[in-house]
Amino acid sequence: QVQLVESGGGLVQPGGSLRLSCAASGSIFSINAMGWYRQAPGKERELVATMPSGGHTNYADSVKGRFTVSRDNAKNTVYLQMNSLKPEDTAVYYCNARIMVVGDYRYLERWGQGTLVTVSS
Repeated sequence: QVQLVESGGGLVQPGGSLRLSCAASGSIFSINAMGWYRQAPGKERELVATMPSGGHTNYADSVKGRFTVSRDNAKNTVYLQMNSLKPEDTAVYYCNARIMVVGDYRYLERWGQGTLVTVSS
């Protein structure tokens, strides 16, 4: 009924940049927060950045000053611009959104399928 589809992952050298995109589709009535999480091999999933519909963005300390989250509400899309990438940024990046579908009155958490980002020389 609702899908989050990510794109933009890949292999990049240290110091390089990538831009991730995540588009929500389906019977969407409203979207609250949208953002990104990541999971590195052998580690737990962690917050990267979130952006509420009308509030203050939140970044993990490890990405502050290097990553920027943005939204296009007309397209139900969230982006993650990643600059000055480091090997420790290597992970599967997951899109996350709290979505109210048509006919419901609750915001439910949704996840994308994940996109792999590999930072290596």
